[in-house]
Amino acid sequence: MLSIKTIKPLMILSFGLSLFSNSYAQETKYLIEKSVNQDNEKFVKIFKDIHQNPELGFMESRTATIVAKELKSYGYQTTEKIGKTGVAAVMKNGDGPVVMYRADMDANAVKETTGLPYASTKIVKLEDGSETPVAHTCGHDAHVAWMLGTAKFFAEHKNLWKGTVIFIGQPAEEPILGAEAMVNDGLYTKHKIPVPDYLFGIHAAPVAVGVIAAATGVRMAGTDQFDVTFHGIGGHGSTPNLSKDPIVMAATAITQYQTIISRGIDPKNSAVITVGSVQAGSNNNVIPASALLKINLRWFNENDRKLMIDGIKRINESIAYAYNMPKDKYPTIAFKGWAQPLNNDIALTKVVQNALSNSGLIENPKYLLDENVLPSVMGSEDVHHLVIHNPKYAYSYINVGIAEPKRFIEAFKQKKLPFNAHNGDFEIDLSAIPYGTKAGITSMLAIFNETTQS
Repeated sequence: MLSIKTIKPLMILSFGLSLFSNSYAQETKYLIEKSVNQDNEKFVKIFKDIHQNPELGFMESRTATIVAKELKSYGYQTTEKIGKTGVAAVMKNGDGPVVMYRADMDANAVKETTGLPYASTKIVKLEDGSETPVAHTCGHDAHVAWMLGTAKFFAEHKNLWKGTVIFIGQPAEEPILGAEAMVNDGLYTKHKIPVPDYLFGIHAAPVAVGVIAAATGVRMAGTDQFDVTFHGIGGHGSTPNLSKDPIVMAATAITQYQTIISRGIDPKNSAVITVGSVQAGSNNNVIPASALLKINLRWFNENDRKLMIDGIKRINESIAYAYNMPKDKYPTIAFKGWAQPLNNDIALTKVVQNALSNSGLIENPKYLLDENVLPSVMGSEDVHHLVIHNPKYAYSYINVGIAEPKRFIEAFKQKKLPFNAHNGDFEIDLSAIPYGTKAGITSMLAIFNETTQS
């Protein structure tokens, strides 16, 4: 969900373990390297398997089974089918903080065009009977591999941490529904998963392997996803005067929505209204009875969010009024997924930053990409919705580069975006699998050992 344009190329950072003395840090670094490298073939295989068998939100039954089977084999107390396909695994190891690590599992309705030998060729039938190609074009397959690698290390090296660790395989991040679904299904109540003191997660970034962004503050926009249906009166295409054309109404609305941004939102603020899909009719000479718009909003404050939603409602109703539609035929709105802006906890993220900047595992340590180098983006996430309703909700969500460095440099020089998410050419270099796992282990160890519970 990151735009490649916002990231300066090849700002390499070190990543490591500032929590230990030098000798202990070196020993721990060696253990991480040894463990991850020994298991690399295993987790690359899991990554390829999940990549080749992608599943859309709330359909991740196969992926969830893989996640649950692995976590059980490491010794975790594992609960399945939370929020339909979610997985939670718990391991207690004495007194200490409760730390949750989340990885999302769902794929995108995108046709893969990478040509990789393990590329997805999956076609999925949707609830409405239509079919769509499906592929992992946002890195969730890597997210799962990173989480499982971290979970295995924690199970095998209990001497390095004390407390309770929780690993979450979350469904349906793409429609921004999965985190709330797990919580609403009783993640902390019915399923009795411990309430975390801290939440951590990693997202793939369309930059070179060796680059990590761990920044404090607001990192990603809030979002709403909803459907608007314009209701009309269908008829013959040759006699539009005897019909009420919902396609014309919808087309008028699409153009008017953009004036909310250009003339309603403070120019100093950032907000987006996107109509991602227009669905109406199926014949050349038939005026349909309805037209559907799938709408997505991005925002950073509640006032702008309310302004956009209220503005869309007024525009819809004004168009229906102009076409003399009866009140019971006015446009309807079906709200779906939503998320608040992602706001990384400052103290927790600085713990992660310090750990990632001091290990010396990168050849050219220079920068930790922070808010001064990597601006916040209009992409959105729902990871934080696993904890925002809790009394404690400190979380840190970082980004790890996944592109082969030389290919990334060449692409960046040519101003191409071959590694951008939600694109059929999106590709994760296999070297990113062990690298992301090392970043996950390093960050989680620091959270357990350097944070102080409030």
